[in-house]
Amino acid sequence: MAEAPLPAIRSLPSWLLGRAAARGRALVADALAVEGQKMWHHVVLSAVRDLQPVAQADLGRGVGLDPKDLVGVLNDLQSAGHVLRAPDPRDRRKNAVTLTDAGARLLARCEKAAREANEELLAPLSAAERDQFMGLLIRISGTDG
Repeated sequence: MAEAPLPAIRSLPSWLLGRAAARGRALVADALAVEGQKMWHHVVLSAVRDLQPVAQADLGRGVGLDPKDLVGVLNDLQSAGHVLRAPDPRDRRKNAVTLTDAGARLLARCEKAAREANEELLAPLSAAERDQFMGLLIRISGTDG
């Protein structure tokens, strides 16, 4: 049997992490699609829940989304009744975003779907291996968990 092409590349941790990340993103995206949502919709709903009321500009910076892209996501979420945008009580020149009850219910379903997708991603690992893997990922990702 012929060796897989690019063995030097395929043996790099960065390549393997990229492949695993792509698989994980695909699994989560498919799970969120069942709820009619995209990844950024889920990220924004989660951030709004954690930060509300949050100024729209602060929300965009917090999740790392370009302002024009954030407007599109918020337009989708607001038209579906999942978030509200209103003048920020602290600075009426800004919009503050809050989660509606329907948005909270959708977010709960999306979080469940994302957890199940991540369970599928990590299914080949034992519980101890998952804990070790998560600890290692946190160490090399530059995040603090």
